[in-house]
Amino acid sequence: MHFAISLFVLLSSSLILAQDDGNAITEKPDETQSCQPDMCDLLMAFGAMKEKIAVMETRLKNSESRLNSSETRLRNSESQLLELRNKERTKVIFSAATGGGNNHIGPFNTDKTLIFRTVITNIGNAYSPHTGIFVAPVAGVYYFTIFFHAGGHERAGLLLYKNNQLMIMTSDHRTEGDTADNGGNAAFLQLQPGDHVYVVLAANSHVWGSSYHTTFSGFLVTQM
Repeated sequence: MHFAISLFVLLSSSLILAQDDGNAITEKPDETQSCQPDMCDLLMAFGAMKEKIAVMETRLKNSESRLNSSETRLRNSESQLLELRNKERTKVIFSAATGGGNNHIGPFNTDKTLIFRTVITNIGNAYSPHTGIFVAPVAGVYYFTIFFHAGGHERAGLLLYKNNQLMIMTSDHRTEGDTADNGGNAAFLQLQPGDHVYVVLAANSHVWGSSYHTTFSGFLVTQM
């Protein structure tokens, strides 16, 4: 580029000198000025060179613009891929039973949080067998189920809570002729990180405690 500018200055100076010499000799009636044949060829070649350089500069700018656009799309794609990978790594699945041997739990004179001590599955470690409470690790929609087995001589009742809000329940009344009862329920819950989900044994009710009968389960359906 510096060479082209220098060449332009040199040719322009030569053209001015040539025009001054021509004016000293004669002027055309239409007041136009001419140049030496060789100088005209050089000027034409220089003009064509400038045009080519301008075209090349335009193409270079367009290429840089397309490159910047491609880099932006690549960064966006990488961010989306990373987000998808993070979502795939977030797996939450748990299932637990009351445990406690083959014996009934309850009845108690007040509602009591039921602790499912026998952990069957706990992927993500969101459920605590020490407190009986599931704590949502990420925002999303979760699916929970509760099932119980109980004798018919006492009322049975389980309540599923989200934080302090009752969401669903399952129960069965006391009967004289029915020796055993079974019940269950399920729900999709939309949770935020830190939300608590737990099961309460209703006051004056009981369930059968074993590693196989009365269970609390849940899993993350989709992350929000």
